[in-house]
Amino acid sequence: MNNLRIGGINIPVPVIQGGMGVGISMSGLAAAVANQGGVGVISAAGLGLVHRNPALDYLEANMEGLRIELRKAKEKTLGVVGVNIMVAMTNFADLVRTAITEKADIIFSGAGLPLDLPSFLKAGSMTKLVPIVSSGRAARIICEKWKTLYDYLPDAFVVEGPRAGGHLGFKKENLDDENYTLDEIVPDVVKEVEVYEEKYQADIPVIAAGGIYTGQDIYDIMQKGARGVQLGTRFVTTDECDASMEFKQSYIDAKEADIEIIRSPVGMPGRAVRNGFIDKVKAGLKVPIKCPFHCIRTCNVSSSPYCIITALYNAYKGNMKSGYAFAGSNAYLATKISSVKDVFSELMGEFKTALDKAQGKQ
Repeated sequence: MNNLRIGGINIPVPVIQGGMGVGISMSGLAAAVANQGGVGVISAAGLGLVHRNPALDYLEANMEGLRIELRKAKEKTLGVVGVNIMVAMTNFADLVRTAITEKADIIFSGAGLPLDLPSFLKAGSMTKLVPIVSSGRAARIICEKWKTLYDYLPDAFVVEGPRAGGHLGFKKENLDDENYTLDEIVPDVVKEVEVYEEKYQADIPVIAAGGIYTGQDIYDIMQKGARGVQLGTRFVTTDECDASMEFKQSYIDAKEADIEIIRSPVGMPGRAVRNGFIDKVKAGLKVPIKCPFHCIRTCNVSSSPYCIITALYNAYKGNMKSGYAFAGSNAYLATKISSVKDVFSELMGEFKTALDKAQGKQ
């Protein structure tokens, strides 16, 4: 694998660990990935629950939690550490400012178009900005807006396909449409981005995400123009992942049929591991709740049968009866807990095998 550069930051292994909330990818996993030469990513979602502070309200605790996790990660690694901040989060702006102040290397931002993200950079800010998109059109809109309003182009793009875990940037009917596969949308984004690279003499690498699990997968998508990949699900079943053992075990125990699309309270389809909690929601046994956190702008409290951030926090802690695990389409392939180092070794070995095969080597 060739190294990857994002806004001048050198990434020895072109593997970004996906941001997974609540509490699944924090400083433990992020630092471990960064130490292997990839980009470790802390999810900003729900850190106010993980780092409860009686002196702070939830949104303030969320910012404090992000500060704590970034500082802990930087104590454990000299590698590249980023933050994933969803546009749909109520305190998106405050979390972005916190990440920049704490000198996060990269901010990854999706679940909406981060059209004003460059406005938070100050003179001397070193943080790089990487939007997460699901189409060439979205990439073009962001490039146009950023260049016009801020004279800034994205430092890279993550293109997330419909096989990703968690909330998905597609309509449910498009999830199985062959026109929306990662193989289709990566070249679409690459083509759009090349226009801006050529026009402004810029370097904007495209990073593929969603359903990538093996080194063969990495090789295949790089043939479509991706210069890096983002993996989330593959890193869940590692020793260093910050989730509970019960959360990790749900992946190991899952069969392919258990990975299903659910309707999330935030108004988007999501992919998760089916369990008793999800079955009760589908059966109408959960009742609408009062919103204790106001964490996501798009969450419809009046019709939500449960609080999603509480459900995800419960799963992070291991209480799977009161929550569930988001997961990518390949989560059922997990068979054991291994180290992040071993995962990198397997990915690189599989990639080399795929490359040698393509080149006709034995």
